Amino acid sequence: MTATTAPAAEISRSTRLKNFPVAWFAVIMGLAGLTIAWARTERTFGLDVAVSPWLLGASAIVFVILAMVYSAKVVRYQEMVVAEIMHPVKQAFVPTISIGLILLGIATYASVPGLSFWLWSVGTGLHLVLTLYVLSSWIHHTKYEIAHLNPAWFIPVVGNILVPIAGVHHAPVDVSWFFFSLGLFFWPVLTAILFYRLIFHGSLPERFVPTLFIFIAPPAVGFVAYHQLTHELDAFSRILYFVGLAFTVILATQLRQFARLKFFLSWWAYSFPLAAITIATLIMAEDTGLGLYYRLATVLLAILTLVVAGLTVRTLLAVARREVCVEGH
Repeated sequence: MTATTAPAAEISRSTRLKNFPVAWFAVIMGLAGLTIAWARTERTFGLDVAVSPWLLGASAIVFVILAMVYSAKVVRYQEMVVAEIMHPVKQAFVPTISIGLILLGIATYASVPGLSFWLWSVGTGLHLVLTLYVLSSWIHHTKYEIAHLNPAWFIPVVGNILVPIAGVHHAPVDVSWFFFSLGLFFWPVLTAILFYRLIFHGSLPERFVPTLFIFIAPPAVGFVAYHQLTHELDAFSRILYFVGLAFTVILATQLRQFARLKFFLSWWAYSFPLAAITIATLIMAEDTGLGLYYRLATVLLAILTLVVAGLTVRTLLAVARREVCVEGH
C-alpha cells in the first residue's frame, strides 16, 4: 500500500464510523426475534432439531460487534451521537439498543437464566431512561413537524410492552404491569396520530416505507406479553392478536410496493414485526389446539426465516458495496 492510499483508507474508515447509524441495532431486533420464534417453534412442535441455539449465538455475536463499533463512535464522534439522540427522526431508533438487550434477555432465559436476568435488567433500566427522555422531548419540543412522524416512533414507548415477557421471571409482577401499561397506553395514541399523518399529509419518504410493518408489532407483542402476565386466552388477548394479524394481512396485500424500494437499513423493520406475529400465532396454536394456527405459524415462520436470510445477505452486500454508513443513508 502506498503512502497516498493508506491515509485515504484511514479517512474512508473514519468517515464510515462517523456515519455509523444507531439504526444498525434494528438488526438485533430481527435476529433475536427470529431466535425466539424458532425456540418457541421447537417447543410447540417438539422438534428434535435445535436451530435456536445457533441463531442465539449469531445474534449475540452481532450485538457485540455493533456495540463495539458504536462505542468507538461514542468515543470519537460524541457530537454525532448527540445529534442522533436529538434528531426528530433518528431519535426513535436509539432505543433499539435497549430493546436488543431485552430481546437477548428473553432469548437466553431458557438456557442461561442468570445471564438473562442481567441482560433484561440492563435493557429494561436503559429503556426506561430512554422512554422518559423521549416523552420529555415530545412534551417540551420545539422541533417536531408532522413530516417527521413515521411508524418508527412506536419504538421508544411501545418497546415497553416487551418487558413482561422475561420480566415476570426476573422481577415482581407489578414491574411488568407498569411497563406493559405504559406501552399499551401509547400504542393507540400513536396509531391515531400516524394514520392522520399518512392520510392527510402525503406518503412516507421511501426509506421509511418499510417501517409500516411496525404497525404489526404493538398488538402482536402486546398479545405475547399479556399472555405471560395472565396465562389466559381471553377476549382482550384475542383482540390484540387479531389486530396484529389484520395488519399483517393488510401489509401483505402491498408487497408489490415494498418490492420496488431501494435498500436501506430500514428494511430490517420487516423482520421483528413478522417475528412477533409468528410467536403470537404459535401461542394461539398451543392454547387452542387448532390445526389452522399450527399451519399458519408454520407459514409465518418460513416467511420470517426467508426474510431475515434475505435481509442478512442484502445487508452484507450493501456493506461490501459501501452503500451504508455513508452520509444521508
